[in-house]
Amino acid sequence: MESITGYTLRELRDKVSQLGMESYRANQILRWIYKKKVTDFELMTDLPRNYRLHLREIFSVCSLKLIKSVEAPSAVKYLFKTKDDHLIETVLIKERDHLTLCVSSQIGCAVGCKFCATALDGLKRNLKTEEIVDQFLQVQLTLKEHIRNVVFMGMGEPLANYDNVRKAVEIMISPWGFDLSKRRVTLSTSGLLKPLCKMRRDPLLKEINLAVSINAPFQELREEIMPLSEKNDLEELMKILREFPLPKYRRITLEYVLIKDLNDSPSMAKALADLIGKSVKRFKVNLIPYNPDPFLPYERPSLDRIMEFQRILWSKGISTFVRFSKGVEVFGACGQLRHNRNMLKSHFHESYSQMANGVSIDNCCSSLYKSNPGSSF
Repeated sequence: MESITGYTLRELRDKVSQLGMESYRANQILRWIYKKKVTDFELMTDLPRNYRLHLREIFSVCSLKLIKSVEAPSAVKYLFKTKDDHLIETVLIKERDHLTLCVSSQIGCAVGCKFCATALDGLKRNLKTEEIVDQFLQVQLTLKEHIRNVVFMGMGEPLANYDNVRKAVEIMISPWGFDLSKRRVTLSTSGLLKPLCKMRRDPLLKEINLAVSINAPFQELREEIMPLSEKNDLEELMKILREFPLPKYRRITLEYVLIKDLNDSPSMAKALADLIGKSVKRFKVNLIPYNPDPFLPYERPSLDRIMEFQRILWSKGISTFVRFSKGVEVFGACGQLRHNRNMLKSHFHESYSQMANGVSIDNCCSSLYKSNPGSSF
């Protein structure tokens, strides 16, 4: 059974026409799903009954099953199961005046960041368009307030799943979809060079926000903590970012996960400032204090160390913000809830049906999660 949320409006108009329905019925169907949050075809009352019955036989709306959620004051982390029994995470972040959703784009990740829980299991597969869209839809169904921002900063490298991510973005920003502002959608990447070059020519994706995980000012250290960086030279990456077309008043975010005694020294801060050079108006830096994971050997720097790093960058004229993780109390970092659950399942031979239902949080966008190492907002 196909998931209808994997279709754009144009594609769905073609599909319903093939099924013998008027093409405008696609507009009605998507209005019910994305505007009225109705996922039962039987309740789509402006469709003829025989159409509704036919749609139920062919399509499903939700492609994911909510398994667990964990809630904290600042975030909720959701654990979903795919139809082929993989687990993925989504995190709702509660900002002062809005909600941000951090969505996953892959099951696992191939970037291999040493400090990331998602990397522990490697890459299983790309998420389909409907599995990305469904994260937003299912979380929104649990809320009274609308989700304003979306960040592709959860499990996986978005640019390694380019086509499905692009299509999901189209659904999110289109008037017939979730109708989000382009300024409210952010793609966070570890800096894959070829897809970035493709993105800067893409009339749709070049209009959304771009965040790039740097995490080290030197190529050698970056390769050490982000192995895939061996194929993505840091200097070449910065050259591409300096030439990236930016909408007016927009900047590229450089994300930097601060790890104790690894990349948090004053000399590293000065080297990062040198890397940015004269492009201080093109970039801003998000410093993300590492979110500790019991299965990984890294630690968060002291507050004094974090603030010193920030002061050095500010002294060079670089807008720099510290993004403390939300959701530490519920293993908010990327892949932590999924990894811990798999560990428990293996240890106790516990079946999914025995595990509690709930709602959880993953501060994808803040130091916690990152299959994309430096994800934050």
